[in-house]
Amino acid sequence: MTLKPEERLFELFAMTAPGLEQACAAELDTLGMASIRVLSGGVEFRGPLRDLYRANLWLRIASRVLVRVGECRSRDFPSLYRQAGQMPWGRFIRPGTPLTVRVTSRRSRLTHTGRITATVEEAISRALGRMDPNLQGEEQLVLARVEDDRAHFSVDSSGALLHRRGYRTGRALAPLRETLAAGILRLLEWDRSTPLIDPMCGSGTFPIEAQLWARDIPPGRWRKFAFMNWPRFRPGLWQALLIEADRSVRPEPVAVRGMDRDPNAVAAAIAHAERSGVAPFITLLNQDFEKIETCDRSGLIVCNPPYGRRLGRDEDLPSMYRSFGSVCRKKMAGWRVGFLSPGEDLARVTGLPVRQIARLRNGGIAVGLYRADLPVAP
Repeated sequence: MTLKPEERLFELFAMTAPGLEQACAAELDTLGMASIRVLSGGVEFRGPLRDLYRANLWLRIASRVLVRVGECRSRDFPSLYRQAGQMPWGRFIRPGTPLTVRVTSRRSRLTHTGRITATVEEAISRALGRMDPNLQGEEQLVLARVEDDRAHFSVDSSGALLHRRGYRTGRALAPLRETLAAGILRLLEWDRSTPLIDPMCGSGTFPIEAQLWARDIPPGRWRKFAFMNWPRFRPGLWQALLIEADRSVRPEPVAVRGMDRDPNAVAAAIAHAERSGVAPFITLLNQDFEKIETCDRSGLIVCNPPYGRRLGRDEDLPSMYRSFGSVCRKKMAGWRVGFLSPGEDLARVTGLPVRQIARLRNGGIAVGLYRADLPVAP
């Protein structure tokens, strides 16, 4: 029996930034995906076309969603060319589509990545045959991983990296990636029902990602994906998933606030919140974190303080951390605190009972994610 395209199961891989693999696996599990397996750099799973679309629409933490095309044993370039050309590229790429092939090679007789790239590109182009003169598609990314003399081929279904939600209006100074912010919220075990405050919100990534997640608004709702250019794209299925998503939005938002002493950053945060559709549900203030106030007995404080490497070069960072810790101890009893920092000995500097719960990278800088659970005031 021949399966319909929407019934065929795909071997899928959600790429993540280092340290976010487990958080992404939890997200996939919440979405009901099958055969989830955590690997270095991402999470394997399996599903039909519907789940491929849903993964791109709903995943907040992944960077890309790849589809495994196939693999072969190749110890020389003629063999690689012949077998790469036999892969089912026509399911994913229209003839004439511009290609970008990215190659890695480890423990293989084929070590020249430039030649591997050229060989795979030529094999795909030949396999696809005649070009469509009317085609105006986006560039398709193909990944070839050669390891232990086996070549593994994948196609990218996402296109632009998934952190590009579509609501950021310009280039903010040292912005926190949306996927990293979403992963941090999961790692900090925010339950989406308690209040959240970012006292150094910059361009608003934490507050916006928090409210999008709290209200179950899919992060891919307003953007395009590479799979929309594939020969067997099902626009009807995609529209049905969007309608389903719109109906699932939670009407009651949680209390989310952001503040920053830089008025330009707050202006950018407001613009981003408006473009994302959650501006009515976020309070954004131009004020210093020392003025933070709350009447809630518990919640999450989360922030990405200056590191002194890209931001805050002229600041007294130890003084800033001491002040931050003092404000949290005095005003936020019963709350949980989470923040990123490349520093060490932060318990002594902040005076908070912090512990490192993850090692991550932000803008190429290795940072720790630190958590402190503040005791309830006597």
